[in-house]
Amino acid sequence: MTHQPFEKVRTWVFDLDNTLYSPAVRLFDQIEKKMTAYVMRVTGFAEIEADRLRKEYWHLHGTTLAGLMAEHRIDADAYLEEVHDISFEALTPDPHLAELIGNLPGRRIVYTNGSAPYAAQVLKARGLDAAFDAIYGVEHAGYRPKPEEAAFRAVFERDGVDPTIAAMFEDDPRNLAAPHAMGMRTIHVAPERGPGDHIEHHTDDLSAFLRDIARPAP
Repeated sequence: MTHQPFEKVRTWVFDLDNTLYSPAVRLFDQIEKKMTAYVMRVTGFAEIEADRLRKEYWHLHGTTLAGLMAEHRIDADAYLEEVHDISFEALTPDPHLAELIGNLPGRRIVYTNGSAPYAAQVLKARGLDAAFDAIYGVEHAGYRPKPEEAAFRAVFERDGVDPTIAAMFEDDPRNLAAPHAMGMRTIHVAPERGPGDHIEHHTDDLSAFLRDIARPAP
């Protein structure tokens, strides 16, 4: 049994990067370097300008991919395959987190702005693959990124998620606005709480948070 306001939750949606592993691992640094290199090749810019543009696309479009698709009409699948071709050696299995997620009542899914094949590799390296019922990547949202509400709706409709009995765990605070508006419980997983009333809960320790909500109500 879970504490209110989680006792009615029957779908648990988890972001991937910096949510299901610590930001201290800095796995995404590898991806950012590959994205910058991709921007350099597409635009012809030097590294500093390409890195600035990568960040600008992320800020304006939600993901660098969305910016590249809008401005340069790139092949999204080829891009995703290239930038996610990284080493996963920095990730370590977390059997305790796997048990906590696996014991959550109802359906448990991963939804990431990365690709589903990449997410599967991360989950395998973390020993979390058996804890989840499904994995959804940006490709399942028609390459529309979080934080767009249309992206969330596309994935949730595909999985049959009822947002009013669902919870969303995310490290990026802007990606919790749409889930909150849809009626989901929202949990910001990060060292510090992000701004905005759309964040209902915050934790810097996902395992501790899941242990807490799983305790029987007094």
